[in-house]
Amino acid sequence: MFKLKISDHFSSAHFLKNYQGPCENLHGHNWKVELVIEGSKLNDLDLLIDFNELKKILKEILSQLDHQLLNDLPFFQNISPSSERLAEYIFKKAKEKLSNFPHLRVKEVSVYETEKASATYYEEF
Repeated sequence: MFKLKISDHFSSAHFLKNYQGPCENLHGHNWKVELVIEGSKLNDLDLLIDFNELKKILKEILSQLDHQLLNDLPFFQNISPSSERLAEYIFKKAKEKLSNFPHLRVKEVSVYETEKASATYYEEF
């Protein structure tokens, strides 16, 4: 198996629903996101996927989140836009965008709200 990891970042605001404490108030983060994919088959260039293509996919996803109030996005209408849910959202979007590459699968997505605190989402197979 081969595993690739890329990272990027975006800035956005959110507040946690039904939370008691400072995070119930509107606040922002400079989020760091790590996307990990895996697969066992390399292409004709001996690549799992071109890093540039993978970076473009992640950037497309993050551009929809950048400088947004996450609570206003449809995915977060009934749930809190916590780091955990944000990692899930990005994972599902990456999975959709990589569906054209049947030899790949999204392994996990980690979202850092600070350099010392992150959440990771993955699906068991």
